[in-house]
Amino acid sequence: MKIVAYLRVSTRRQGTSGLGLAAQQTAIDALAKQRHGKVIQTFTEVESGKLNTRPELAKALHLAKVTGATLVIAKLDRLSRNAAFLLTLRDSGVRFIAADMPDANDLTVGIMALVAQQEREAISKRTKEALAAAKKRGVRLGNPNGAAALRRAHKGNKASVRAIKAAADEHAHNLKPVLDALQVEGVLTLGGIAEALNERGMLTPRGGHWHKSSVRNLITRIAAAQ
Repeated sequence: MKIVAYLRVSTRRQGTSGLGLAAQQTAIDALAKQRHGKVIQTFTEVESGKLNTRPELAKALHLAKVTGATLVIAKLDRLSRNAAFLLTLRDSGVRFIAADMPDANDLTVGIMALVAQQEREAISKRTKEALAAAKKRGVRLGNPNGAAALRRAHKGNKASVRAIKAAADEHAHNLKPVLDALQVEGVLTLGGIAEALNERGMLTPRGGHWHKSSVRNLITRIAAAQ
């Protein structure tokens, strides 16, 4: 059994709810071992939350189609609210297996996509109605004082620094398997790693492109966490 692995992580919620790259890789490896399969290539997608494009998914589906491989993802249940992903998967014509739902099929995914779309529309409608009602009552939306309230509570700078550091640490943890894979491939220089990460659509903690300096910071952060 030939396997094309597809990993996905969101820049907004990296590593939460079992969606970390390491956790996904472990689940896929376990399934491959159970099915006596061989992973011929792994694609990793970093979704921004604002964009609905998935270039790595398109590459994974194409490779699975031309090689006759099976696309394997780790957690279909965690993606059950993502209608665009589910529809792309359903309409691809590619065989797929989800490690957490190995019996899922095209019908299952189609129903999930329909429910996800209806839920998304319902949430949007409720949100608009709630905002309109609040505005009608004269409620001022948003925080007019910005960070002033946090500063008055003596939490502003320290809380922000802790949050940024925690996000960067989590980002480094999620990218460690990718760097390990690049090392196996012989990509060892800072420039080479930066180029490879950019080609794979990986983003820096601030959502930008990789450079030698940002790769150096990433490696330092990973080493400090070990």
